[in-house]
Amino acid sequence: MDTQTLTLAVPGMTCGHCEAAVTGEVTAVAGVTNVMVDLETKLVTVTGTQLERDAIVAAINAAGFDVA
Repeated sequence: MDTQTLTLAVPGMTCGHCEAAVTGEVTAVAGVTNVMVDLETKLVTVTGTQLERDAIVAAINAAGFDVA
């Protein structure tokens, strides 16, 4: 399977708690192998196989944040 990378802007993230919440929710999505949250740029970069953008956005929403 080919590895995919998806980067999403999540402007509401401001702290370590935000980072942990988003990482925890997104890591649970099927196919996700790595989640990198950059609080400075407000970007979440997800790596995995057969990534489904809608499922990842739903996980970010479940963590309490909106995707720009």
